[in-house]
Order: sequence, then structure tokens, then C-alpha cells
Amino acid sequence: MRLDKYLKVSRLIKRRTVANEACDAGRVSVNGKPAKASVEVKVGDVIEIGFGNKNVKVEVVEIVETTKKDEAKDMFRYL
Repeated sequence: MRLDKYLKVSRLIKRRTVANEACDAGRVSVNGKPAKASVEVKVGDVIEIGFGNKNVKVEVVEIVETTKKDEAKDMFRYL
């Protein structure tokens, strides 16, 4: 699954366009490398997102195409 879609489906970022902009600005990295929105995300990847002065680091646990809001938190694990 594409990184921008994963960020939206997992509810880490609210909208896909915002996820795209964050990737273009270099605020998102996958496994320690700056990532573009088109990077394929796999189970076990570590995603780090810079939100202003706060960094969020998560590990991909599950990949699904669609999910309910309360089940979205099961797609990743905070590190």
C-alpha cells in the first residue's frame, strides 16, 4: 500500500492530500530514510512523522484497504 494512503487509512494523518504534502516537505521517513508519498509500506516498517516540534514513531502492524475509526489504531504500534 502507498505511504500516503496508509497514513490516511490508519488515521495517523487526517487527509491524503495532507499526507502527500508532509511527504513532499520531507517530514515523513520510512525505516530512517526520507520517503515520498508513493513508497510501498510493508508490515514491520517503521514510520516517523514530524508534527511541528513533536515526532511520532510507529511500526506498521497490519495493512488493510479500509477500516473503521475504532479499528484504525490496531494498524500500527507506537514506539
